[in-house]
Amino acid sequence: MKAKKGNAVTAPRLMDGFPPPADKLVTLANWRTYPFTTWSFRNVRQLLPTATIAASGVPSPLESDLRDIGHATFDGPDGKPATIDALLRTTSTDALVVLRHGRIAAEWYANGMDAGEHHIVFSVSKSICGALGGILTDRGLIDPDRPVRDTLPELASSVYATCTIRHLLDMTVGISFTEDYNDPDGDVIRYRRAVGWDPQLPGQQAIDLRSFLALQKPDGRPHGETFHYVSTNTDVLGWLYERACGQPLAQLISDHIWKPLGAEHDAYITVDAHGAMRAAGGICTTPRDLARFGEMMRRRGVANGRQILPGWWVDDINTRGDPAAWARGDYAEILPGGSYRSKWYLIDRPRGVLCALGIHGQWIYIDPPSETVIIRLGSDGIPLDPDSARLWVRGFAAIARLG
Repeated sequence: MKAKKGNAVTAPRLMDGFPPPADKLVTLANWRTYPFTTWSFRNVRQLLPTATIAASGVPSPLESDLRDIGHATFDGPDGKPATIDALLRTTSTDALVVLRHGRIAAEWYANGMDAGEHHIVFSVSKSICGALGGILTDRGLIDPDRPVRDTLPELASSVYATCTIRHLLDMTVGISFTEDYNDPDGDVIRYRRAVGWDPQLPGQQAIDLRSFLALQKPDGRPHGETFHYVSTNTDVLGWLYERACGQPLAQLISDHIWKPLGAEHDAYITVDAHGAMRAAGGICTTPRDLARFGEMMRRRGVANGRQILPGWWVDDINTRGDPAAWARGDYAEILPGGSYRSKWYLIDRPRGVLCALGIHGQWIYIDPPSETVIIRLGSDGIPLDPDSARLWVRGFAAIARLG
């Protein structure tokens, strides 16, 4: 598979016309529903307010050494052999970029995507913020063992009053919040309204993100014992970075990661009505720049000829995740035997396979032994499908196994 354009599951044309007809109109009410996702995930800036994450003035080069990966075979959803080519053409994959030894080995685009098109990465944003945490720690700007309330006294009446920055980084806050993306009346829908991702209901009092964070309560479990995936933890982390450094999150990511990385394109991040940036899931970037970021992680924090992320932080991610906390947590059945550290998933301990994962099919997959980095951006209709996640892990592993 060397071709750069592909044909995925056929999606309807959306947002055509002036104005578009009602059945082709993408709005805040439907933008995370398939097939509207095939347009909205590439055009977030037309739906939500955003802040720019400025790129480098001189992008780092990405050389190509194209290979045929389409024939890579693995166990498909029905237990029969499947190929990468078939997987791409039967799923809502918008982009796939494979780096081998730092060079582009394969690219595949569909649904209007190309190498320079922006795409929301959802919770892969968390992993970018986790990397930023390593840089700020190394520079003495934050201390992971410090209580959150020391930096953010506004949260003194919330669950965050008694946890540390490390608890935020590792998703081990004992918080009473259920991350159920499909519950129409649950915590997530209220959270989305606070960040401006969903429309307010008639007569409902509007609330901003930071005020929403201050309302979160404990669930009675000790901090640090159980992996409990809650997106608000990362929004607190982003706010804490801003307070500690006196700069907005978008500028911190730009100055400490995007510019030194040699990113070719500006990225951007969604903001709420008060300008609070959605650290947990609002970053939008191009597939190649995300591949540059993944390659930096593979190379122990080195990119563009310089040490950007301290190598000891990457080592810490690879060695200090708590398997027991993971086994007690939310995702143990999806990815058994894993661990989570500083917003990164270690899913294959013997090989050191590291992942960043976002809902609706966003991935960074890093296989150190084969020097492979894989980016997958999708517009999947189901936010988190365990079977699909396991299927893609098998597919990524098949690509990594190719000589």
